[in-house]
Amino acid sequence: MDFDRLVPVIRRLALQAGDLIMQVYNGPDFEVKSKSDSSPVTEADEAADALISAGLRAAFPDVVLITEEQAASHALTASTFLIVDPLDGTKEFVQRRGDFTVNIAYVEDGVPLRGVVYAPAQDRLFYTLPDGTAVEEIGAFDKDVVGTLKRVGVSAPDNAALMVVASKSHRDQATDDYISKYSVKDMKSAGSSLKFCLVATGEADLYPRLGRTMEWDTAAGDAVLRGAGGHVVRFDDHSVLAYGKAGWDNPFFIAYAPGVDLKK
Repeated sequence: MDFDRLVPVIRRLALQAGDLIMQVYNGPDFEVKSKSDSSPVTEADEAADALISAGLRAAFPDVVLITEEQAASHALTASTFLIVDPLDGTKEFVQRRGDFTVNIAYVEDGVPLRGVVYAPAQDRLFYTLPDGTAVEEIGAFDKDVVGTLKRVGVSAPDNAALMVVASKSHRDQATDDYISKYSVKDMKSAGSSLKFCLVATGEADLYPRLGRTMEWDTAAGDAVLRGAGGHVVRFDDHSVLAYGKAGWDNPFFIAYAPGVDLKK
């Protein structure tokens, strides 16, 4: 993959999808439908999916494309693919909370090498540069002109006073029990893949997820966090979280800054 070509394409498509999403978000009431797994989907999900899919297929016709809205047609595993969640955090979107994101990632041999995470309601844009380092772009988010870039990097965590981020919509007792094993200075809740980005920027040290996620939920945020020096590992054995699994389901996982004393 030519990363010098890939990164501008996924950045532009994420911004364009964000515009579509915000048109729905800021408009009158929108219809919320249920998918086969009872999760919500809106016209914003579908419009963003169509836009991103068309753009990626035009730019990279030979690369397998997996999206949340079309995953049923890709039941087989693949080692190299583009993977998209056009609107991660649909529950936050429906409730008109701002922490939903557009996510596009490129995975090769099980590793999310590049990715973009865009939170249009929060005006936050994170992505990996062609060299793999992670940045947050500051500015007006022109589709064709890159604004000011700020290199992001994980914190140097203090295990006696950790900053923890957890899911806003999927918080449960098991998560709280696991977090209680740490010495926590402060804890915040956030929706969608923004949690990975908060670890990437050093705004949090630890993000445990003891709940169901799919690869499109995590790949872009995982890429950004890796580019910032962080790690994402399986909860059960602390091995690196891999992509291209049958069915696209993730195990429970932990995202963290190196130096955090991980608990079992």
